[in-house]
Amino acid sequence: AGMLLVAAGLLLAVAAGGRGSPAGEQESPPGSRFVCTSLPLDAAGAGCPLPPVPMQGGALPPEEELKATVLQLRETVLQQKETIGSQREAIRELTGKLSRCEGADGKSAAGAWKNEVGKGKDTMGDLPRDPAQVIDQLSRTMQTLKDRLESLEHQLRANVSYAALPSDLREMLQRRLGDLERQLLSKVAELEDEKSLLHNETSAHRQKTETALNALLERVSELEKGNSAFKSPDEFKVSLPLRTNYLYGKIKKTLPELYAFTVCLWLRSSASPGIGTPFSYAVPGQANEIVLIEWGNNPIELLINDKVAQLPLFISDGKWHHICITWTTRDGMWEAFQDGEKLGTGENLAPWHPIKPGGVLILGQEQDTVGGRFDATQAFVGEMSQFNIWDRVLKAEDIMNIANCSINMPGNIIPWVDNNVDVFGGATKWPVETCEERLLDL
Repeated sequence: AGMLLVAAGLLLAVAAGGRGSPAGEQESPPGSRFVCTSLPLDAAGAGCPLPPVPMQGGALPPEEELKATVLQLRETVLQQKETIGSQREAIRELTGKLSRCEGADGKSAAGAWKNEVGKGKDTMGDLPRDPAQVIDQLSRTMQTLKDRLESLEHQLRANVSYAALPSDLREMLQRRLGDLERQLLSKVAELEDEKSLLHNETSAHRQKTETALNALLERVSELEKGNSAFKSPDEFKVSLPLRTNYLYGKIKKTLPELYAFTVCLWLRSSASPGIGTPFSYAVPGQANEIVLIEWGNNPIELLINDKVAQLPLFISDGKWHHICITWTTRDGMWEAFQDGEKLGTGENLAPWHPIKPGGVLILGQEQDTVGGRFDATQAFVGEMSQFNIWDRVLKAEDIMNIANCSINMPGNIIPWVDNNVDVFGGATKWPVETCEERLLDL
């Protein structure tokens, strides 16, 4: 703006010099001389308005003041552009007149200029400056204003982005985000629980389905035994006529883990001394998990986990006898029944020891290893039938009803059926006498 004021003052001085010519002279002749006089700054202030300065300390917030400053700077830049455009013509005209002042008659014009200066006349000290420099200075000033404008706009955007949001709004957004995150976590937890529940229900349903299918397959297999020599799947007996280490029968099924059991069977033997081993159950690490044995001149014994209890049973008279033995891990309680009557009871037989699952159940031999190493001196000699096992202690009246042929109650763990018993080494299966015929043999 200062440079513009100088240019305007110079223009006014040239015009004043032209008006100092004699009256009636329209324009100065080519040989005339111009007197260039500077004007004071305040005399041309109206022609170059200064940009308004924004009020400080007003009631407006900082953001509004910043916006107002930006708008005022934009208006100032536009005004400067208009001023520059309007003054370019004056500058070009002034440049031509200056050339005429300096080059009218060479040295005389220059001397006259020096004389005017030497007389102390108030001349423009910066008038000889190249007008191109004035334009460059104005361009730089305008570029500086543009840079300041861009800086203020950037600052305004930054303030609006990071400081314009009230603290209450930020806290509300954070609370809302926290609530959404908690809801999402809760929903994920619910879905995980539903997935686990569905998996458990599916597993239970699959297990029940498999159990039902297995039961149906067993029943179908029993019904398909149409070519069997027996009237029904349970009306047979196993005969072990010799005392050897290779005649035996084997139950195809194994036992689950048991905390109590009842074993019942019909048997007939007259072997001496002792009838041998009607059955034995061996598991890995314990060959004598469950054993019923009468060996030599010893009384008949029940072994559980290699612990021994002597039973008051007498079955070596060559007649059919119904034998039942119950046991529970609680205090190792046991009972012995013969032909429906309880003949003995006791306790402390392998107390608190559960029967281990997955072993091998052998008829007629005592096992020294799982499923093998039989001893001929401990082999059973005779016949047996209706070998059943339950996973509980049967009531005394149920045992009596089975023994007197009132009911037929197969074992829920090991039932006596033809397709569940294999015979080896010369042992045979034969049709068994009816239950009533066995009773008459007592």
